[in-house]
Amino acid sequence: MRDGIELARRDRAVVALVTEPFWPQGDLIALSNGMPDVPRLRLPHPVSGSGNEAMARLAETLAPRIIAVLRGEADADNEPVDVGVA
Repeated sequence: MRDGIELARRDRAVVALVTEPFWPQGDLIALSNGMPDVPRLRLPHPVSGSGNEAMARLAETLAPRIIAVLRGEADADNEPVDVGVA
């Protein structure tokens, strides 16, 4: 999440990949870094150690979604955040 935020600050297109148990933490990190709308995709957990075949299947599913979000053709999984700044 922090890497994605840093890249977004440098005007790079980014989609952060966050596994399910860490989703709330990703929201908090994005909000606390002043970038609550950094696009994120939710991944199953665990990814690491799931085996080559499982990772290949995930990559086949995920790669087109990442590209679509980067192109603006699809929405990320995170909801836009209203920070309530007046």
